[in-house]
Amino acid sequence: MILHLTVISAESEDFCIRLRLDAGSTFLTLHKLILRTCGYQELPGQRFFICDDNWKPETRILLSDEGNVNIDEDVLLMSDTELGEFLEDEGQHLTYRFDPENRRMFLLELTETSFGQEVDACGEVGSKKGKAPRQLVDEEIEIPQKQTEVSEELGEEFYGEDGFDSEEIDEEGFDILSE
Repeated sequence: MILHLTVISAESEDFCIRLRLDAGSTFLTLHKLILRTCGYQELPGQRFFICDDNWKPETRILLSDEGNVNIDEDVLLMSDTELGEFLEDEGQHLTYRFDPENRRMFLLELTETSFGQEVDACGEVGSKKGKAPRQLVDEEIEIPQKQTEVSEELGEEFYGEDGFDSEEIDEEGFDILSE
């Protein structure tokens, strides 16, 4: 059976890719196809989530065993899990976290299943529209410059004209001991 998946991004409205993979392919094959198609690199923590109809994650499929502390939870690895184990019905939802640090992800939907066709073992891109969002968010934070001049609007009276008088401080109130 051939699975037809549509991949979209909430960050880039014009971005859409349609992928075709054999149901016997692993999630690792899908992972690598998405990375190759989008020009992304592999990062620790990338994962898939099988979701319900409302996009609520139900099952996670990891790139590698991350040493889970919850021993009651089965660890599903991309390399060991076939797509057909979880994707059977058209309309099924899953997400792919491509930026684990910032929890950014793609939304995927199984849009069609077909028989009788053959597809490359690495999967195929049926179509691609738009540009994928950048994989990593630039986290350049602007550090405000220290203001050294008093604003002309406020004038010097805003800060007080007399300056600082150390005798006005109640040292006992701040638990400061005098030597």
